Amino acid sequence: MINPAAIAIHHRATLFVMIVLIVLGGMLAYGSLGRLEDPEFTIKEAVIYTPYPGATAEQVEWEVTEPLETAIQQLKQLKEVRSQSRAGLSIIFAEIQETYDKETLPQVWDELRRKVTHAQTALPPGAGPSDVNDDFGDVHGVLFAVTGDGYAPADLTEVAKDLRRELLLCQDVGRIDLWGLPTEVIYVEVDRAKLARLGLDPQVIFDAIRHQNTIAETGKLAVGAQDVRLRVTGDYATVADLGDQLIGSGPNGRLIHLKDIASIERADRDPPDAVLHWNGQQAVGLGISTVSGGDVIAMGDAISQRLDDLTARMPVGIQIHAIAHQSETVKTAVRGFELSLGAAVLIVVGLLLVFMGLREGLIIGAVLLLTILATFLAMHAMGITLQRISLGALIIALGMLVDNAIVVAEGTVIKSHQGKTRVEAAIETVRETQWPLLSATGIAILAFAAITLSKDMTGEWLKSLFQVICLSLGLSWVFAITVTPALCVALLPSGKTDHGTPHVSLFYRAYRRFIGACIDHRWISLAMVGGLFMTALWGFGFVRQDFMPDMNRPQITIDVRMPEGTHIDRTTAEVAAIDAYVRTLEGVTDVAAFVGRGPLRFLLTYEPEMPNSAYGQLLVSLDDYQRIPGMKAHLTPYLENHHPRAITSVDAFKLGPGGGAVVARLSGPDADVLRSLADRVKEAMWANDNSRSVRTDWGRPVPAQTLRLAPARSREIGVTRPDLSEALAMTASGMVAGVYRHDEDLLPIIVRPPRDQRQGIDSVGNVQVWSESQAHWSPVDQVTDGQSLRWETPVIHRLNRARVLRVSCKQKTGTTDGLLRELMGPIESIPLPEGYTLHWGGEHEEQVEANTKLMSNVPIAFTAMFLISVMLFNSLRHPLIIFLGLPLAVIGVASGMLLADKPFGFMAMLGFLSLAGMLIKNEIVLLDQINLERAAGKSPYQAVTDAAVSRVRPVSMAALTTVLGMTPLLWDAFFAPMAVTIMGGLTFATVLTLVVVPVLYSTFFGVRREAAANRKAAARAARAN
Repeated sequence: MINPAAIAIHHRATLFVMIVLIVLGGMLAYGSLGRLEDPEFTIKEAVIYTPYPGATAEQVEWEVTEPLETAIQQLKQLKEVRSQSRAGLSIIFAEIQETYDKETLPQVWDELRRKVTHAQTALPPGAGPSDVNDDFGDVHGVLFAVTGDGYAPADLTEVAKDLRRELLLCQDVGRIDLWGLPTEVIYVEVDRAKLARLGLDPQVIFDAIRHQNTIAETGKLAVGAQDVRLRVTGDYATVADLGDQLIGSGPNGRLIHLKDIASIERADRDPPDAVLHWNGQQAVGLGISTVSGGDVIAMGDAISQRLDDLTARMPVGIQIHAIAHQSETVKTAVRGFELSLGAAVLIVVGLLLVFMGLREGLIIGAVLLLTILATFLAMHAMGITLQRISLGALIIALGMLVDNAIVVAEGTVIKSHQGKTRVEAAIETVRETQWPLLSATGIAILAFAAITLSKDMTGEWLKSLFQVICLSLGLSWVFAITVTPALCVALLPSGKTDHGTPHVSLFYRAYRRFIGACIDHRWISLAMVGGLFMTALWGFGFVRQDFMPDMNRPQITIDVRMPEGTHIDRTTAEVAAIDAYVRTLEGVTDVAAFVGRGPLRFLLTYEPEMPNSAYGQLLVSLDDYQRIPGMKAHLTPYLENHHPRAITSVDAFKLGPGGGAVVARLSGPDADVLRSLADRVKEAMWANDNSRSVRTDWGRPVPAQTLRLAPARSREIGVTRPDLSEALAMTASGMVAGVYRHDEDLLPIIVRPPRDQRQGIDSVGNVQVWSESQAHWSPVDQVTDGQSLRWETPVIHRLNRARVLRVSCKQKTGTTDGLLRELMGPIESIPLPEGYTLHWGGEHEEQVEANTKLMSNVPIAFTAMFLISVMLFNSLRHPLIIFLGLPLAVIGVASGMLLADKPFGFMAMLGFLSLAGMLIKNEIVLLDQINLERAAGKSPYQAVTDAAVSRVRPVSMAALTTVLGMTPLLWDAFFAPMAVTIMGGLTFATVLTLVVVPVLYSTFFGVRREAAANRKAAARAARAN
């Protein structure tokens, strides 16, 4: 059989050249690896917007949302469909199954568009067209606010557009979107009283503007050999030209121009769709996303350099502020992880030097550094970026990377002590251990395989964890059986040293006696271990549960939700008051306030709010992320007491997927029943002292003034329902008559009455309606049977075409899971009518889904691990011994989580599963050594004790390097629970493994001390006689 050690030792020059190439390649690869704060994952969701002006939420639901959802559900790739039906607008979210990645999603979006396009024929007149937005998941990692003292919003808009043109040329910039732009319009305010006195139809205004400003085809004439295009001018060059537009003539024959009956003004749209303030100043937002596969840091540096160049050309007083700058965040995050990786390497190498001696320590340390550099090279080849997950994976694997090298180096030293030459010792050690070490390494890798097999969003986000661990551990085995023996031959002391066994110190003698006593009293030993295990299971019930921890990003969000239907100006005033107070607090550096909708998605895990005039969000930047708990504790009661009309929520950003809220999802057909059930759920939530920000996603009913058209009188007068609707629309917010061209911009021309004729419900009855057939004006009261104020649902949510009403709250202290457990009893005890259901959504649902997907793959991974064990030992008893030792990890895990006061969440569960691979690896090394000792002719008892003694140092060192190598992760919010799980579990389990595995082996194989065995044999013989 080919021995890799022999090849490496006899071809040292070739090996040396390869090592040099790997070192140089690894260093170059490390410098060119892409850098991100968090790994990319694809948001498999598109949003379909469909307007239906004038319709109520229920009309939108049944006439627009329902037929569109029916068409969308025919998409075979669909996972679920959610919708919001608002007055005049349908918003549908189509989420695609996890099996589709970013390469196949474009085809899915094309098919979705075809389905939506085909469904347009089923929509009522006046509805649509639908707009499919499949860029909903784009991340604008760089978000700027443009401000300027004394500058009008239109001026800021022009500056932002100029910046967009310039910055689009920067390296790796994908797209740039503007946020909070004030929409410039031309207001034509017409006094209806004047129109009535002159007997003019308002339609003549619309017709005159449309006919004057429409561009139409004029054709071409052949002049000789040249075609000459004909062109007609005459559109409005200035606002004054619009005022000079001829409308008609009065009763006295005098010509009437538009300026005679209307005031004309160029202004920002009132009310605005969205508002942005930066530290109290009006601003315009600029969001920049990176091209797919681009370098975030390179893009950020290019943008910063370009902004520096543009500063001299900007108007005086214009300033650009960074709301979020991903490249700076990435630099800080990656630098922090690089320091953690460096610290972990130093810890591991230091341990090796202290406990294994200078030469062995240097050998294993050199192999460790070579493995890391080779891993960087492989990551570059596979396109894996440096980010939180991949660097964390390296730190997690760090201790395991030296395991194989330790076994080979230790075996070489022992065989040298037994009289063999260095070459003989190295070759023989590799021959004996290469396949057990490969099996153990494969099992350690398989322990992480459940991640990559999980096809949900969390699995995609953590994919690089498995990839890096698989690469690094695989390379560690290759170098352990090639580079390590070559270095041992080169660096270990020369000559044969026949000293017999090296394990003669006091520690080894004490351990040998202890193992012997445990084997002699095996049932007592196993009972004691069982007692510890049961105690740990009981203690696990006191461990806090959580899904994903908060980021250490020095920013918080303050969500402000006014009652549904609140005018955006009122919401802006409320947000401005909160903004002004927050900026007075110590530690607050900047505040960006968004009103009308959430900001552009500037973090992959951030979910922007849909358009809503009653919504505002403040993005508060702090000088230190450690201020976040104190800031939340202070602001939560302050906002509840000083802003009672608003539902507010102060939150940190979450690491990874997960909403961080308790959500009770009620489903059923009737809106009134759902609201009644929701009220009872809210009462239960408010009754808990730890709950805050209790709300429903349907909001409170909003008032609507209902006018009942009188059929007989309206027919007699000649007024139709559309005539009445147009008159009311023009009075309320105005109607678009055409567009005004200004450079590349098209400004809507909106006709509306003066402000004093647009205020108050009482004036609605006096609104004049034009009768086309009778050619005269009539008041609204004359064509209606009265008015009434009614309350209607502002928004209706649906999930998979069924109505759902979500009631949510957040915890003041502790974890979301802890609050959920307290609320489950009271809420689930609420009786539900037939046809109505209650489900738990929010973070709990995402956690259950992620855990289910992960755990569904665990049997596959563990079956593969078991089969490898069976094939390695060609036995069933050996794998049974291995897997019976795994539950011992619970003892250390429970102790570690309780002592460190860390929650057991998704990452901790992942750590618990990966712990199995680490333990199995150690157990395989120990059991294989027992087999080797027995094959050498030793008695079973001596083989067990000698193997345990000979493997106590490599097994302990492997565990110690893994445990202490993870120390830097204890200060990382994301990896800390996982690190505590592995550190605690591996520490206790390794100690117990060195005891329990020999005891279990002795039990399964009937191994007894020779003297005791002889006495029992004699006793059996005597009884037989």
